[in-house]
Amino acid sequence: MGASLNVAVPVIGREFRMSAVSLGWIAMTYLLAAAVCLVPFGKIADLTGRKRIFGWGSLLHAASSLLAALAGSTAVFFGARVLQGIAGAMLISTGVAMLTSVYPPGERGRVLGLNVSFTYLGLSLGPVLGGAMTQHWGWRSIFLAASALGFILALIVIGTLKGEEWTGGEKQAVDAAGALLMAGGLISLMLGFSRLPEPEGFLLLAAAAAFLVLFILREKRAPAPILDLNLFRGNRVFAFSNLAALINYSATTAVGFVLSLHLQIVKGLSPQAAGLVLLAQPAMMVLFSPLAGRLSDRIEPRFLASSGMGIIAAGLLLLAGLNGATSTAVIAGVLLVLGFGFALFSSPNTNAVMGAVDKRSYGVASALLGTMRITGQMTSMGLATLVFALRIGRVAISAEAHPGFLAASRIIFLICAALCLAGVFASLARGKMHETAGSLTSVD
Repeated sequence: MGASLNVAVPVIGREFRMSAVSLGWIAMTYLLAAAVCLVPFGKIADLTGRKRIFGWGSLLHAASSLLAALAGSTAVFFGARVLQGIAGAMLISTGVAMLTSVYPPGERGRVLGLNVSFTYLGLSLGPVLGGAMTQHWGWRSIFLAASALGFILALIVIGTLKGEEWTGGEKQAVDAAGALLMAGGLISLMLGFSRLPEPEGFLLLAAAAAFLVLFILREKRAPAPILDLNLFRGNRVFAFSNLAALINYSATTAVGFVLSLHLQIVKGLSPQAAGLVLLAQPAMMVLFSPLAGRLSDRIEPRFLASSGMGIIAAGLLLLAGLNGATSTAVIAGVLLVLGFGFALFSSPNTNAVMGAVDKRSYGVASALLGTMRITGQMTSMGLATLVFALRIGRVAISAEAHPGFLAASRIIFLICAALCLAGVFASLARGKMHETAGSLTSVD
């Protein structure tokens, strides 16, 4: 869905007459809703059953995709995207947790590597299928296909996913106050990004900081916190692996969005042709993620993940030189480099996060990692829309705006490269995960 929409964004924007800033909200609406709901659903899944939450999430995703396909206005469309984000949170917070629950530590890297590979297989198919569907049947066909697949997934979960519910702890109440404070902080953060550099943007960012402080104070006192802060205390592997994920996604998510606009608006490619070019990055991730996952069972994840982030930073610096004369072959080549870097980072980092907590906290750990990913994605898209607003203004991107668009793209890629370089040091700082060969334990 995400990869397909990157290709369809310009077409959706033309139908609903959206500005360049509004185009960013097609992705951000989903990301914001998912980020708000991830940790609460991770906690609920640990207590009531991960399989149950996964099944209901697949049903909600199918229904909300159908609503988006039928949307006749921007209000209905964005409302459907919010529901898709909630459903996405239910799926993201449980999928990795279920896998981690049923495989022993020595096999976990291999399995998580396969999981990442299948994820990026979907991302590989997304631009190609999404581009073809948008070109021949319109952007609504993407949502209709997602709806059909969602209902099929729900039937598979209900009919074939047998066994225990994989709960991780005793029944207890969910900290609703903590969930509301987290939601307030994330919403204020994203809205603040979208309003910069206006004064209200800075006020919203200040509100986000205040919500974060209140959330931490609440979770310290809550008898059953929605996020147990003890997971971070003395656990460098868990803390810095999550930080590395946050930085990585903050530095990389906007790449597909910016390049999709560049290929279709500056280079004049069709949605289908743009999708074929964007295929290069996830294709590399499909090929190398299983290998990186297997290696992380034997080699310290910090070395693999840090190397991956360094490669991504180099690719982003190459993209900063993009101009109207840059060939699509060069763009595809840089995407291959980025894809290889992503493969080295993603599954080893996931293995490090899930191997650093006990079984009772798998749902929360998976959800928190998802929150880092989606918060990073929101930050990346917020950064991109801010730069576009400053360089181009809140207008549609036209031929006259090409110089401003290219200048804004260069700024975005340079900032993202700097973030990725900082992420290398965060990744290296996590410390050792393997105490002995063949053993997976976190070192305090």
